[in-house]
Amino acid sequence: MTTPEHESPAPQPPAPESQDRVHRSSAGIAAGVLLLALALWLGFDAMVTGHGPTPWRALAAMLLVVPLVIAFTLRPAVFVDRDRLRIRNPFRIIVLPWGQVAALRSGYSNEVVAASGTKYQLWALPVSLRARKRAARQEAKAAAAGAREAQDGGGARGGAFGLGGRRGVLGGGGGLGGRGVAAGRSASGPLRAETDQIMADLRELHEARSGAESAQGEVSVRWAWEIAGPALAGAVLLLILWAIG
Repeated sequence: MTTPEHESPAPQPPAPESQDRVHRSSAGIAAGVLLLALALWLGFDAMVTGHGPTPWRALAAMLLVVPLVIAFTLRPAVFVDRDRLRIRNPFRIIVLPWGQVAALRSGYSNEVVAASGTKYQLWALPVSLRARKRAARQEAKAAAAGAREAQDGGGARGGAFGLGGRRGVLGGGGGLGGRGVAAGRSASGPLRAETDQIMADLRELHEARSGAESAQGEVSVRWAWEIAGPALAGAVLLLILWAIG
């Protein structure tokens, strides 16, 4: 039995494409589910038990309200991969290659600025001033705990007893503001609110990938007619029903 001298290597499977990381607002999703349940319950109840034009008005109101609730609560999301940033806002989908992103800003809202100067708000990453204040308080507690631990450590080097015993209870044991708080610290900086940390990660990815060849291209914006269409139809039908009495 003979074998060929040179066997061609087996073809390698293509490298899997990187999957998008998806960022969404858990509070928005929870509020959307509750609002949808309430709207559907009231609407179907009016359609079943109502008389005269009431069922038609309830149907028109549901056509208007349900898409709007979905648009502002369940729909917003930010999809991130190595080559682009895709933003799904209530009524638009914006795709920005990293090469077209000029800046990512955080103030009273989170937004991305394209190279053309156009600003797009990130609806899926709302700013929480309460979360920022909480993170600032935890950072202050962590800094104070670190200072106490350093001070106790200096005392421990001065003798085998005295403050060395206290360090074993307060410093080495972690306490309330030691390891437990510092464990949430970002590797690149201080403690941040959740959406602020996501924005910091997006800035790092933008800096790393903005010059990559695969991260170039044009910005695309598409209107979400699947949301706007039913809502507009419901509004028109509701106006007609109210006009004819």
